[in-house]
Amino acid sequence: MQVVNQVNPSGERMKEFFGGEEDGPFVMVNLLKFKASAEYPDGRDTELSGAEAYAIYARGVFPLVEKHGGRPVFDGTVTGLMLGEVEDNWDMVALVEYPSLEAFRAMILSSEYQEIAVHRAAGLEGQLNIKTQASAR
Repeated sequence: MQVVNQVNPSGERMKEFFGGEEDGPFVMVNLLKFKASAEYPDGRDTELSGAEAYAIYARGVFPLVEKHGGRPVFDGTVTGLMLGEVEDNWDMVALVEYPSLEAFRAMILSSEYQEIAVHRAAGLEGQLNIKTQASAR
């Protein structure tokens, strides 16, 4: 299995992700890898680590998640790997529940999100976003 962390999805991936039928609430699993030092697209001088820049983004995004009907479920530092192998482990895991694909899309397309996303891009080396839904029982 090849694992490729990315900061932003391609247009094709976005179309595929949002192009299906609405299927209700889901939890996004975020596997995050931070840059050692934040690198802002506008070239601003900063002494922030990637994790610190991402923390600025996180403080801004959680209220937006809630505004769009979602909720943060869990976030924590990766402290070990018991099973499997990856070349370079992720730094953090965050689980966020959204009520629908439309709510998620509305959030990431909002001007408020676009304003804080610069900190996400500055701090992330890459990530995986995994959409999950509860199993029928």
